[in-house]
Amino acid sequence: MGKIGAANVLSDLYAAGIVDCTNVLMILAASSDMPLEERRIVLERMIKGFSDQVEIAGSQVTGGQTIFNPWPMIGGTAMSVVSRDDLCPLYEAQVGDVLVLTKPLGTQVAVNLHQWLVSKPDLWKQVEGVIEEDQVLWAYDVAAESMQRLNRTAAILMKKYSAHAATDVTGFGILGHANNLARQQRREVSFVFDCLPCIKGMAKVDLHVRQGSRFQLCRGLSAETSGGLLIALPSNNVEAFLDEIYKEEGWKSFIVGRVIDGNRSASLKESVEIWDVE
Repeated sequence: MGKIGAANVLSDLYAAGIVDCTNVLMILAASSDMPLEERRIVLERMIKGFSDQVEIAGSQVTGGQTIFNPWPMIGGTAMSVVSRDDLCPLYEAQVGDVLVLTKPLGTQVAVNLHQWLVSKPDLWKQVEGVIEEDQVLWAYDVAAESMQRLNRTAAILMKKYSAHAATDVTGFGILGHANNLARQQRREVSFVFDCLPCIKGMAKVDLHVRQGSRFQLCRGLSAETSGGLLIALPSNNVEAFLDEIYKEEGWKSFIVGRVIDGNRSASLKESVEIWDVE
């Protein structure tokens, strides 16, 4: 949880192409409902995970605030002092650019399914027979590992390969963040998604539970925690970007759409493909 919190905090800098973080403040909530010894162990591990991930990013935690809350929480603020030249262009998407996503979608579904399986049998009954228990455990592990990954390598490479626009994908889902980004573009362009790469099995569950209205993963609106970067790249640089980020991290990135003439909006193609990512 601490590692995921740190990766999520740092992601806003990486989405702007800022690779080096000056310092990080940690916001921590200790559980008021946990027994004292259990709370101590949980807090120590959360703080260590957060601090370790910040160190991997080449920065350090310099302060913060701690409060009490019924359940534990962790987050913070990442800061950097940079010149304008250090920023990646965010609002220069051009017709013909290719949209690349650096992490699969579906973390919210995976985490909720795991919770249903281990502690909420009434909710688990909704998906029993739709997905096997071992696949839920696998998806949860994939989601946890994905959420811990820093977007730092993606930030380095999007500058190297002349990205024209970028955002991280978090609480508004990929379509929500794409719409926010499209509205800020200097040119009259739109983003169209041809496919949504999802952690294997999560799209099937999404469509089964309330016909997709609960999580809205297949509609591009499912919230992600510490999701990937959505990047508009010149078409002639895409393959090199995909090859290098896979070589550096061992994780695939995905071509998910394109930039077209438009009205500064984002949409899913009517026949959008849903990819199961293993």
